[in-house]
Amino acid sequence: MNDIDQKILNYIQANGRLSIKKLSEELFITPPAVSQRLKKLEDAGYIQGYGAKLDYPKVGLKIKAFVNLEVSPDQKPKFYDFIATVPNVLECDCITGPYSMLLKVVFQSTQALDDLINELHKFGSTNTQIVFSTPKEDRGYYFK
Repeated sequence: MNDIDQKILNYIQANGRLSIKKLSEELFITPPAVSQRLKKLEDAGYIQGYGAKLDYPKVGLKIKAFVNLEVSPDQKPKFYDFIATVPNVLECDCITGPYSMLLKVVFQSTQALDDLINELHKFGSTNTQIVFSTPKEDRGYYFK
């Protein structure tokens, strides 16, 4: 991956709807060259997909929280199957420390969050932090 590829990644992270034409103008290369580079970045797995970023409170998901969960190694396969079915889980990371999983979740209410916590207890103990505000949203990683 070279400097132009990194610039392409920066541009599409900021706006995944940029046209090939606009990218070519910004990068001073031809549209076919941009298309070819995008295809190579996708095929190599640098670009995993394209999508819209939702405003969760506007769609009714006003509660954001982080849930730490202690899952024993033998429970992980069953946990992974379960968590894959819960649309409110935005991210699930296997982490170090006293807890083995960190979940980023969004819900309509604290009661709905509590319902998930109760289900998670079959896998292990939990610790939950409800988010008051997010001064800086996930911004991706931008190359210099």
